[in-house]
Amino acid sequence: MKKIAIALLGLILLTGAAWAQDDEKTPPEGWQISADLSLNLTQNAYSDNWTGGEAGSVSWTTLANITAENQLSPKFNWLNTGKFGFGQTHTQNTETDEWEKPEKSTDKIDIESVLKMTLGAILDPYAALRIETQFLDNSIPQKKRVLNPILLTESAGGSHTFYKKDKDLIVSRVGLAVRQHIDRVVTDMVNYDETETETTTDAGLEWVSDAKYTISKDRLRYEGKLTVFQAFYNSEKDELEGLPNEDYWKSPDVNWENWIVASITKYIQVTLYTQLLYDKEVDKGGRFKETLSMGVVYKLF
Repeated sequence: MKKIAIALLGLILLTGAAWAQDDEKTPPEGWQISADLSLNLTQNAYSDNWTGGEAGSVSWTTLANITAENQLSPKFNWLNTGKFGFGQTHTQNTETDEWEKPEKSTDKIDIESVLKMTLGAILDPYAALRIETQFLDNSIPQKKRVLNPILLTESAGGSHTFYKKDKDLIVSRVGLAVRQHIDRVVTDMVNYDETETETTTDAGLEWVSDAKYTISKDRLRYEGKLTVFQAFYNSEKDELEGLPNEDYWKSPDVNWENWIVASITKYIQVTLYTQLLYDKEVDKGGRFKETLSMGVVYKLF
Protein backbone atom coordinates (compact mmCIF):
# COMPACT_ATOMS: atom_id res chain seq x y z
CA MET A 1 0.00 0.00 0.00
CA LYS A 2 2.90 2.34 0.80
CA LYS A 3 4.46 2.06 -2.67
CA ILE A 4 1.10 2.41 -4.41
CA ALA A 5 0.21 5.52 -2.42
CA ILE A 6 3.56 7.21 -3.08
CA ALA A 7 3.44 6.34 -6.78
CA LEU A 8 -0.11 7.64 -7.11
CA LEU A 9 0.71 10.91 -5.38
CA GLY A 10 3.83 11.38 -7.49
CA LEU A 11 1.82 10.80 -10.66
CA ILE A 12 -0.74 13.39 -9.57
CA LEU A 13 1.93 15.99 -8.82
CA LEU A 14 3.85 15.42 -12.05
CA THR A 15 0.73 15.36 -14.22
CA GLY A 16 -0.60 18.52 -12.62
CA ALA A 17 2.70 20.36 -13.03
CA ALA A 18 2.99 19.33 -16.67
CA TRP A 19 -0.60 20.38 -17.39
CA ALA A 20 -0.05 23.71 -15.69
CA GLN A 21 3.11 24.45 -17.66
CA ASP A 22 1.29 23.77 -20.92
CA ASP A 23 -1.34 26.39 -20.11
CA GLU A 24 -0.39 29.38 -22.30
CA LYS A 25 -3.16 31.73 -21.19
CA THR A 26 -1.03 33.23 -18.44
CA PRO A 27 2.75 32.75 -18.28
CA PRO A 28 4.09 31.42 -14.96
CA GLU A 29 5.13 34.15 -12.51
CA GLY A 30 7.92 32.05 -11.06
CA TRP A 31 8.69 30.96 -7.52
CA GLN A 32 7.93 33.24 -4.58
CA ILE A 33 10.46 32.19 -1.94
CA SER A 34 10.80 33.28 1.67
CA ALA A 35 13.30 31.96 4.20
CA ASP A 36 13.85 33.03 7.81
CA LEU A 37 16.78 31.80 9.89
CA SER A 38 17.04 32.45 13.63
CA LEU A 39 19.38 31.66 16.50
CA ASN A 40 18.24 31.81 20.12
CA LEU A 41 20.70 31.63 23.03
CA THR A 42 20.21 31.55 26.81
CA GLN A 43 23.11 31.47 29.31
CA ASN A 44 23.29 31.30 33.12
CA ALA A 45 26.42 31.47 35.28
CA TYR A 46 27.02 31.56 39.07
CA SER A 47 30.06 32.28 41.23
CA ASP A 48 31.63 29.51 43.35
CA ASN A 49 30.21 30.94 46.59
CA TRP A 50 26.63 31.13 45.29
CA THR A 51 24.17 29.31 47.58
CA GLY A 52 20.97 27.56 46.64
CA GLY A 53 22.20 24.73 44.43
CA GLU A 54 21.81 26.58 41.12
CA ALA A 55 23.78 25.32 38.14
CA GLY A 56 25.13 27.15 35.15
CA SER A 57 23.52 26.36 31.82
CA VAL A 58 23.66 27.26 28.16
CA SER A 59 20.73 26.67 25.82
CA TRP A 60 20.70 27.30 22.10
CA THR A 61 18.15 26.74 19.35
CA THR A 62 18.32 27.25 15.60
CA LEU A 63 15.14 27.57 13.55
CA ALA A 64 14.46 27.82 9.83
CA ASN A 65 11.14 28.49 8.12
CA ILE A 66 11.15 28.19 4.33
CA THR A 67 8.28 28.70 1.89
CA ALA A 68 8.35 28.29 -1.90
CA GLU A 69 5.13 28.98 -3.81
CA ASN A 70 4.46 29.08 -7.55
CA GLN A 71 1.21 29.89 -9.31
CA LEU A 72 2.06 27.59 -12.19
CA SER A 73 -0.97 28.69 -14.20
CA PRO A 74 -4.43 30.12 -13.54
CA LYS A 75 -5.54 26.60 -12.67
CA PHE A 76 -2.65 25.26 -10.58
CA ASN A 77 -0.82 26.41 -7.46
CA TRP A 78 2.17 24.60 -5.96
CA LEU A 79 3.07 25.40 -2.34
CA ASN A 80 6.07 23.93 -0.52
CA THR A 81 6.85 24.62 3.15
CA GLY A 82 9.63 23.48 5.43
CA LYS A 83 10.03 24.00 9.17
CA PHE A 84 13.31 22.95 10.77
CA GLY A 85 14.58 23.29 14.31
CA PHE A 86 17.36 21.92 16.50
CA GLY A 87 18.61 22.91 19.93
CA GLN A 88 20.51 21.66 22.95
CA THR A 89 20.87 22.50 26.63
CA HIS A 90 24.25 22.26 28.40
CA THR A 91 24.08 22.04 32.21
CA GLN A 92 26.86 22.32 34.78
CA ASN A 93 27.14 19.74 37.56
CA THR A 94 26.41 21.44 40.91
CA GLU A 95 28.97 19.33 42.79
CA THR A 96 31.91 19.00 40.39
CA ASP A 97 31.29 22.17 38.30
CA GLU A 98 31.94 20.04 35.23
CA TRP A 99 29.68 20.39 32.23
CA GLU A 100 27.39 17.45 31.53
CA LYS A 101 26.74 16.06 28.07
CA PRO A 102 24.26 18.28 26.20
CA GLU A 103 20.61 17.26 26.19
CA LYS A 104 18.46 17.79 23.13
CA SER A 105 15.76 20.41 23.70
CA THR A 106 14.37 20.95 20.20
CA ASP A 107 14.37 18.69 17.15
CA LYS A 108 11.96 19.10 14.27
CA ILE A 109 11.76 18.46 10.52
CA ASP A 110 8.40 19.14 8.87
CA ILE A 111 8.25 19.33 5.06
CA GLU A 112 5.00 19.61 3.11
CA SER A 113 4.21 19.93 -0.59
CA VAL A 114 0.68 20.78 -1.78
CA LEU A 115 -0.43 20.94 -5.41
CA LYS A 116 -3.86 22.56 -5.67
CA MET A 117 -6.19 23.41 -8.51
CA THR A 118 -7.33 27.04 -8.20
CA LEU A 119 -10.74 26.87 -9.82
CA GLY A 120 -12.56 29.10 -7.34
CA ALA A 121 -14.97 26.27 -6.51
CA ILE A 122 -16.35 25.47 -3.07
CA LEU A 123 -13.71 22.73 -2.85
CA ASP A 124 -10.64 22.90 -5.07
CA PRO A 125 -8.97 19.50 -5.68
CA TYR A 126 -5.53 19.02 -4.14
CA ALA A 127 -2.83 16.42 -3.60
CA ALA A 128 -0.29 16.67 -0.79
CA LEU A 129 2.78 14.95 0.60
CA ARG A 130 4.09 15.58 4.14
CA ILE A 131 7.25 14.29 5.80
CA GLU A 132 7.70 14.62 9.58
CA THR A 133 10.83 13.43 11.37
CA GLN A 134 13.76 14.65 13.49
CA PHE A 135 17.47 15.10 12.95
CA LEU A 136 18.59 12.80 15.74
CA ASP A 137 16.80 10.07 17.66
CA ASN A 138 18.66 9.52 20.93
CA SER A 139 15.87 7.75 22.82
CA ILE A 140 18.45 4.97 23.21
CA PRO A 141 21.73 6.80 24.04
CA GLN A 142 23.88 3.82 23.01
CA LYS A 143 22.42 3.84 19.47
CA LYS A 144 21.70 7.25 18.03
CA ARG A 145 19.69 7.13 14.81
CA VAL A 146 19.53 9.92 12.23
CA LEU A 147 16.14 10.86 10.72
CA ASN A 148 14.16 8.45 12.88
CA PRO A 149 11.26 7.85 13.19
CA ILE A 150 9.59 9.08 9.99
CA LEU A 151 5.94 9.82 9.38
CA LEU A 152 4.88 10.01 5.72
CA THR A 153 1.42 11.29 4.84
CA GLU A 154 -0.04 11.22 1.32
CA SER A 155 -3.43 12.84 0.91
CA ALA A 156 -5.86 14.04 -1.74
CA GLY A 157 -9.22 15.77 -1.49
CA GLY A 158 -10.75 19.24 -1.55
CA SER A 159 -9.46 22.60 -0.29
CA HIS A 160 -11.23 25.90 0.43
CA THR A 161 -9.66 29.31 1.00
CA PHE A 162 -11.76 31.33 3.42
CA TYR A 163 -9.55 34.42 3.38
CA LYS A 164 -6.43 35.57 1.56
CA LYS A 165 -4.89 39.01 1.43
CA ASP A 166 -1.20 39.69 0.99
CA LYS A 167 0.52 37.33 3.48
CA ASP A 168 -2.62 36.68 5.51
CA LEU A 169 -4.78 33.63 4.84
CA ILE A 170 -7.16 31.10 6.28
CA VAL A 171 -7.34 27.87 4.29
CA SER A 172 -8.71 24.46 5.16
CA ARG A 173 -8.63 21.15 3.36
CA VAL A 174 -10.14 17.72 3.91
CA GLY A 175 -9.41 14.48 2.11
CA LEU A 176 -8.43 10.86 2.23
CA ALA A 177 -4.96 10.17 3.59
CA VAL A 178 -2.54 7.26 3.90
CA ARG A 179 0.20 7.40 6.54
CA GLN A 180 3.32 5.31 7.04
CA HIS A 181 5.05 5.24 10.44
CA ILE A 182 8.64 4.11 9.77
CA ASP A 183 10.80 3.27 12.78
CA ARG A 184 14.29 1.75 12.88
CA VAL A 185 13.98 -0.32 16.05
CA VAL A 186 17.10 -1.47 17.92
CA THR A 187 16.94 -5.26 18.13
CA ASP A 188 20.33 -5.90 19.76
CA MET A 189 20.13 -4.49 23.28
CA VAL A 190 23.61 -5.83 24.16
CA ASN A 191 25.87 -4.40 21.46
CA TYR A 192 23.31 -1.91 20.03
CA ASP A 193 24.58 -2.54 16.50
CA GLU A 194 21.51 -4.13 14.89
CA THR A 195 18.30 -2.41 13.88
CA GLU A 196 15.15 -3.52 12.13
CA THR A 197 12.84 -1.25 10.16
CA GLU A 198 9.23 -1.52 11.25
CA THR A 199 6.48 0.12 9.16
CA THR A 200 2.91 0.64 10.27
CA THR A 201 0.35 1.88 7.75
CA ASP A 202 -2.98 3.49 8.48
CA ALA A 203 -5.53 5.20 6.27
CA GLY A 204 -8.46 7.48 6.92
CA LEU A 205 -9.76 11.04 6.76
CA GLU A 206 -7.52 14.06 7.29
CA TRP A 207 -8.49 17.66 8.02
CA VAL A 208 -5.81 20.38 7.89
CA SER A 209 -6.34 24.09 8.56
CA ASP A 210 -3.70 26.81 8.17
CA ALA A 211 -3.98 30.39 9.38
CA LYS A 212 -1.63 33.36 9.02
CA TYR A 213 -2.56 36.79 10.30
CA THR A 214 -0.68 40.08 10.67
CA ILE A 215 -1.69 41.58 14.01
CA SER A 216 0.58 44.59 13.62
CA LYS A 217 2.34 45.31 10.33
CA ASP A 218 6.03 44.34 10.44
CA ARG A 219 5.78 43.90 14.23
CA LEU A 220 3.46 41.10 15.33
CA ARG A 221 2.26 38.04 13.43
CA TYR A 222 0.34 34.88 14.20
CA GLU A 223 0.58 31.53 12.44
CA GLY A 224 -1.29 28.35 13.28
CA LYS A 225 -1.74 24.86 11.91
CA LEU A 226 -4.34 22.31 13.01
CA THR A 227 -4.16 18.71 11.78
CA VAL A 228 -6.77 16.08 12.66
CA PHE A 229 -6.53 12.51 11.39
CA GLN A 230 -9.22 9.87 11.84
CA ALA A 231 -8.07 6.37 10.92
CA PHE A 232 -10.40 3.81 9.36
CA TYR A 233 -7.71 1.18 8.72
CA ASN A 234 -4.58 0.06 10.54
CA SER A 235 -2.15 -2.58 9.31
CA GLU A 236 -1.60 -3.92 12.86
CA LYS A 237 -5.24 -4.29 13.89
CA ASP A 238 -5.03 -8.11 13.80
CA GLU A 239 -1.93 -8.15 16.04
CA LEU A 240 -3.67 -5.82 18.52
CA GLU A 241 -6.85 -7.87 18.77
CA GLY A 242 -7.56 -8.91 22.36
CA LEU A 243 -5.11 -6.42 23.90
CA PRO A 244 -6.23 -3.52 26.13
CA ASN A 245 -5.10 -1.04 23.45
CA GLU A 246 -6.66 -2.84 20.47
CA ASP A 247 -8.97 0.09 19.64
CA TYR A 248 -6.62 2.97 20.44
CA TRP A 249 -5.80 3.47 16.75
CA LYS A 250 -9.46 4.32 16.09
CA SER A 251 -9.22 7.51 18.16
CA PRO A 252 -8.49 10.73 16.20
CA ASP A 253 -4.96 12.13 16.25
CA VAL A 254 -4.65 15.89 16.80
CA ASN A 255 -1.68 18.19 16.24
CA TRP A 256 -2.29 21.90 16.93
CA GLU A 257 0.65 24.28 16.53
CA ASN A 258 0.73 28.04 17.16
CA TRP A 259 3.39 30.69 16.60
CA ILE A 260 3.26 34.31 17.76
CA VAL A 261 6.21 36.27 16.42
CA ALA A 262 7.09 39.77 17.61
CA SER A 263 9.80 41.72 15.76
CA ILE A 264 11.57 43.99 18.24
CA THR A 265 14.00 45.30 15.64
CA LYS A 266 14.95 44.23 12.13
CA TYR A 267 17.14 41.43 13.48
CA ILE A 268 15.80 40.81 17.02
CA GLN A 269 12.71 38.64 17.34
CA VAL A 270 10.65 37.11 20.17
CA THR A 271 8.75 33.90 19.41
CA LEU A 272 6.12 32.10 21.46
CA TYR A 273 5.47 28.55 20.23
CA THR A 274 2.89 26.15 21.59
CA GLN A 275 1.98 22.64 20.47
CA LEU A 276 -0.84 20.40 21.63
CA LEU A 277 -0.62 16.73 20.64
CA TYR A 278 -3.10 13.95 21.17
CA ASP A 279 -2.36 10.41 20.05
CA LYS A 280 -3.97 7.72 22.21
CA GLU A 281 -1.51 5.11 20.93
CA VAL A 282 1.32 7.14 22.48
CA ASP A 283 -0.41 8.47 25.59
CA LYS A 284 -4.01 8.58 26.79
CA GLY A 285 -3.67 12.23 27.77
CA GLY A 286 -2.80 15.19 25.63
CA ARG A 287 0.82 16.35 25.43
CA PHE A 288 1.68 20.05 25.56
CA LYS A 289 4.83 21.94 24.63
CA GLU A 290 5.58 25.64 25.07
CA THR A 291 8.69 27.56 24.04
CA LEU A 292 9.37 31.25 24.55
CA SER A 293 12.56 32.49 22.93
CA MET A 294 14.32 35.66 21.86
CA GLY A 295 17.12 35.70 19.36
CA VAL A 296 18.64 36.94 16.16
CA VAL A 297 16.73 36.40 12.92
CA TYR A 298 17.92 36.85 9.35
CA LYS A 299 15.66 36.88 6.30
CA LEU A 300 17.36 35.29 3.31
CA PHE A 301 14.47 36.10 0.97
